[in-house]
Parts: sequence; C-alpha cells; structure tokens
Amino acid sequence: MKLFPVRGGVHPEYRKERTSELAIVALPLPSTLYLPLQQHIGAPAEPVVAEGDLVKKGQLLARGAGPVSAPTHAPTSGRIAAVTQVTAPHPSGLPQTTIVLEADGRDEWAELPAPIADPFAADSQAIRDRVAQSGIVGMGGAAFPSAVKLNLGTQNRLETLLINGAECEPYLTCDDRVMREYAAEVIDGARIMAHALGAPQVVIAIEQNKPQALAEMTRAAAGIAAVTVVGVPVQYPMGSERHLTQAITGRETPAGKLTAELGVVVHNVATARAVHHAVRFGRPLLARVVTVSGGAIGKPANVEVPLGTLVSELVAFCGGLSQPPRRVVNGGPMMGQPLPNLDVPVIKGMSGILALTAEETNEQPSRACIRCGTCVTICPCGLVPVEMAAFIRKDNLEAAAKLGVTDCFSCGSCSYVCPSHIPLVHYFNYAKGSLAAANREKRKNDQVKALVEAKAARLEKIAQAKRDAAARAKAAAPSTPEASA
Repeated sequence: MKLFPVRGGVHPEYRKERTSELAIVALPLPSTLYLPLQQHIGAPAEPVVAEGDLVKKGQLLARGAGPVSAPTHAPTSGRIAAVTQVTAPHPSGLPQTTIVLEADGRDEWAELPAPIADPFAADSQAIRDRVAQSGIVGMGGAAFPSAVKLNLGTQNRLETLLINGAECEPYLTCDDRVMREYAAEVIDGARIMAHALGAPQVVIAIEQNKPQALAEMTRAAAGIAAVTVVGVPVQYPMGSERHLTQAITGRETPAGKLTAELGVVVHNVATARAVHHAVRFGRPLLARVVTVSGGAIGKPANVEVPLGTLVSELVAFCGGLSQPPRRVVNGGPMMGQPLPNLDVPVIKGMSGILALTAEETNEQPSRACIRCGTCVTICPCGLVPVEMAAFIRKDNLEAAAKLGVTDCFSCGSCSYVCPSHIPLVHYFNYAKGSLAAANREKRKNDQVKALVEAKAARLEKIAQAKRDAAARAKAAAPSTPEASA
C-alpha cells in the first residue's frame, strides 16, 4: 500500500523496551471497585442501582444519558456500598458521582445478552445497539462512545475503517501486546465494525517499530480480502486519527471536519477487541489492558485490570514505587495528564500509568522565546505556536483563535522541541478551555435572550389581539342619537 507523507512531528525516546516483551498478566480481583459515571466524553451515565443492592458481574449499574454517553457495568459480583460524589476519586481530580462496589469474591456472572450468531448477516443497527449497550468507548484515550462513531456510516459514504495500532507514545505497549496476543479477536472486531459502518475496506495501521505485532496481525488477516495490515513510519503523533488518515489516504482533514467526511472512520485496536467480546459473547466492557511503567515503578508490566481498580493497587501489584516519582501520569508522557494521587480508579480510557522520575521528566525553568521557529516547523497541524502563545500571554484569545488554536489537539510536539522549555501546550489548553467556556456562556446568554424575546413577542401578540378585538367591538356597536347628531 502506498503511504503518504505527514508534516511535522517529532521522534521522542522510545522507552517501550521495559514492557514490550512482557505478556499481559491479569490483576487479582480487588476487594473494592470505584466506578465513576463519567468515564467517557459526553453526558455522565445515570445510576440504576442504590446502596445495598446486590449485583452480578456484567450487570448494568448506570445507563447512558442522551445521544453521547455510555453505560457502566459491574466488573464483578458484590454489593453496592455507596453511590456518592462527596469523596469520590476520579483521575481528573474533580468530584464525580461514583458507584462503590464491594466484591463478594464469587465473580458470578449476570445473565448476558445472547450472542449475535452471525454478525455479518445481522442488521447494522443491531451491531450498533449491542456496542452501545456494552458501554464500549474509544480505548486509545479519547473515550468517545464507540456506538456514536459506528453511526457515522448512516450520515457519510464510507470507504475505509482504519484501525489505529500506531501506539506512537513512548512507554506505552498495551496495544502492541493486544495485537500480539489477541490478533484474531482484533481482526474479528474490526470486521464487525466495518459491517456496522457499511465500509467495504479495513486497514490496520501499525508503526514499523512493532514487527511482532505486524507479523501476528498479518497472519490473522491472511485470506481476508477486505482486511489490509500496513506498517506506517515511526513518527509522533502518527496515532492521531487525522494524521493516520492522511498517511494512509493522502487526504488532509479540513479544520472543523471529521475524517468520516473523507470516507474514513478510525477506531483503536483495543476497541475492536471489545466489540468482538460484546457481539460474540454479549460481554460488556469490564476491564482493559494498562501499561504500568516509568523509572519509579518496581516491576513494569502490561496488566489486564478490572475497571474501578485503584491505581494504588495496580502500582502495588507491579512491585510498588522503587523511588518517589516526580510525576505520575495517566496515559503517555506526551499527551497524558498528571494524576492528583494514586487513590483514583482505572477508567475506560486509561491506557497507561507512568511513574516518572525527575530525570525522565527533565523539567527545567522556562526562558524567553528566542523565536527560532522550531515549533512552527514540527507542528503536525501547520499552526504557528510561537505567535499563538504570544497572544495568549497577552490574554488576546480572539487573536489566538484566528490563528487556529482550537485546531491544536495538544500533541505536545512544540513543547518537546522548545529550546527555551516553554510549556506551549499548556498555553493552548488554557486558551481552548477559556474559549470553550466563553462559547458556552454565549450560547446560554443567546438562549436566554431568545426566550425573553419570544415571551415578549407572545405578550405583544396577545396585546395586539386584545386591541384588535376592542376595535372590532367598537366598530360593531350601534350608533346613539347623540353620536348621530
């Protein structure tokens, strides 16, 4: 398959060797699980259980709320200890309604939906419904509800389902191991999703620094004409869906548009495996594979973890901390977010836990910008980070918006190469958050204004109707002699 060049990007240190050759291991079931109702982009799920309820593995605990949401299920059997927001832990550090489940140790399954015997003969809507009911979200980190993306085939003419196996972040190897150990499941899930989308072609893109994954996936796809496995260049951020789409198709996604409008939908390899389990066996998303690594981790590993497990228990399973970490990150070192502490649960979009030492973070004080232009050269989106940051420092967010700051997807490449160690991506995240808040406030004010104007128009209409009625009554009244005179 011909590949196309992608602009910009960087080549951060690999640092995957600590876990790339370690097979996935299962974490023993914790005694208590903490299940936030916000494990996805969109509206939080709504609880359907209460304190004291007894539940079984796979049972629905919270249903999706609205068109963009995802339900939550019990990762094991046990008792609901609480449905709380007061002290509920969450990786964001913000208060979130959380269901606390005390495991009973029996790990007893609830009655699951019947498997879809022949997914490729099933109605596409039935596949999408099953994926939605199973609580599956994008497991590469974005955590967008997968059923919503599978619905894009009803709105766009799709040519390709692109399965993202790039895993371009340093340290992370969970997707690599999933492809090596569960290649057939990934292929099957991908084909099922392509059927639901109406896409005739599946392309599985894997960075070339994962030769074993390429070999296993190619072997699993042998004889399936609609599936192609391709190695893509090792170039961060190749895992971005827009840039991966460009590398495979040569088409650049316009600002404000979706790759689906170019005929391509992108899903992660772990998401494909989750779809396989949901459709073939009726199992909802209850666990995920997490890479635990970094210089401060005693025994780095790839671990299949029940959702809701505290990170502190996961770290303890991996040998604990060999030294105090400078930072603990949820995800990869480039785009991951620092955790407030270890007493937060593993959620659906958590691909990695990195306990990084001071040497690994390489934090240095920022200096004045020397206007070298390196950030402009490497920006994968073709933006001008140096100018955007200058406007943001002056709190001129409108000017930054005109330069395209909202098109930045926070890959961190500019911060990585900056010789002055300016945290450019932090400026852009601040600006995007502030602009989004201003837009929400504007929409709210516009809605209030529209309601006030609509009410005023109704009152005026009523008043006019009364005036018209009074005029008609006066015109219809008989004339009096005095009036005639």
